[in-house]
Amino acid sequence: MKVLLDTCVMYPTVMREVLLGVAKTGLFQPLWSQRILDEWSRAAAKMGPEGQAQADGEIAMVSAAWPKAKVKSDQSLLDRLWLPDQNDVHVLAAAITGNADVLVTMNAKDFPRDILAEEGVSRADPDGFLIGLYASAPDLVETAVHAVHEEANRLSDRPWDLRKLLKKARLPRLGKTMSQTQSDL
Repeated sequence: MKVLLDTCVMYPTVMREVLLGVAKTGLFQPLWSQRILDEWSRAAAKMGPEGQAQADGEIAMVSAAWPKAKVKSDQSLLDRLWLPDQNDVHVLAAAITGNADVLVTMNAKDFPRDILAEEGVSRADPDGFLIGLYASAPDLVETAVHAVHEEANRLSDRPWDLRKLLKKARLPRLGKTMSQTQSDL
């Protein structure tokens, strides 16, 4: 399955790391465009020069890890498409160009399902998308999430409760589902 990741799920860090960690398991192939990566860099720049430098380094690493993830849309496709926010047309164009099955975004209002369906693309929020993958391959998703959790604990001055970390990362349903599953064991 090919999945276009919108800027809003590439930045923040924990959400991106969970999504890309799951992608590393082979459950999906991530896609993005240069413009999505550039938007990520600009968003991080609001945190200051260090934020942008860190983002640029992370962008270089994800680009190296997934050299086939970057798609480039032609202008005729960009000109043909319409969305409620014209600044998001490039995201849909990248999804179409990359033959994405799913567009993962937090921005539901600017990506109406009917317009995406006309182009053969479905929309999912990252929490719902990951819950669906967890239902089909819990061991793979758990492995990816636990790796992110371990890294967050390593980088933090205090250990993170997994459910709280995922809630902060705007993945509350995944955190709840994983904590319920582990308490059932």
